[in-house]
Amino acid sequence: VPVAEESGQIVALGNWVLETACAQLAMWNKRAAYAHLTMSVNVSALQFRSPEYVDFVLDVLKKTGAQPRKLKLEITESMLLEDVDDIIIKMTALQSHGISFSLDDFGTGYSSLSYLKKLPIDVLKIDRSFIEDIEQNSSGYEIIKIIVQLAKQLNLKVIAEGVETLAQA
Repeated sequence: VPVAEESGQIVALGNWVLETACAQLAMWNKRAAYAHLTMSVNVSALQFRSPEYVDFVLDVLKKTGAQPRKLKLEITESMLLEDVDDIIIKMTALQSHGISFSLDDFGTGYSSLSYLKKLPIDVLKIDRSFIEDIEQNSSGYEIIKIIVQLAKQLNLKVIAEGVETLAQA
């Protein structure tokens, strides 16, 4: 993705991904075997900061016929470094239409617990860097336990990225 960001194509690429994902959601919804599926889409900071982003997402949903409650947008903590109030306003507007949010790469340098009480998120995604060496790093294991306990107390779901072994699970 850095290439897309550096070239200035990240917004166009991100918009295409969202349109494609919503079209797929709408197709799944037409088949009973797939109608229960949801789709998560990563959103770049530049894309989300666009003044038209909320309207764009709602237009895509309308155009494709995708159900908003099946769309999950993933934001990263780094996105919260600038104008968090504007981000919260946009998230709340989209959430009011049924879209849910995940905080991706949680714990990778920009963590602030104050964001957890402000942001309208449904899921915390623990970064894979905590998972990779969990068998060799007891402090990483303890951090993960604390994150999971915190998420439970805040009624958030937790996803751990990069789980590949039984011990990691």
